[in-house]
Amino acid sequence: QVQLVESGGGLVQPGGSLRLSCAASRFTLDDYAIGWFRQAPGKEREGVSCISRNDGSTYYTDSVKGRFTISRDNAKNTVYLQMNSLKPEDTAVYYCAASSLYCNLASRGRYPYWGQGTQVTVSS
Repeated sequence: QVQLVESGGGLVQPGGSLRLSCAASRFTLDDYAIGWFRQAPGKEREGVSCISRNDGSTYYTDSVKGRFTISRDNAKNTVYLQMNSLKPEDTAVYYCAASSLYCNLASRGRYPYWGQGTQVTVSS
């Protein structure tokens, strides 16, 4: 069974940084497209970023471009989301998800495997 575990969330002031980790067990992350999604209270879950399988192409939703960076460490079987210049509107539960297909931030249904989520709160 594919298992994903997120970590690295927490409380940070506006303008601060956090690095989220998504560790995989029982499968090789490089064989999957890995997406980061987030869900704020009362809002739908939205795609934030994705790194494709094999060639490592990266994708970002417009609101995080230039602030967030997704990367993959194959030796650690872990995908990271470096989040800089955080804003209060980035507050949400962040989830990583795996798909055997290509990256698609608009389609949560393409990702059958999900982690449990990690809370990110940006507040002064």
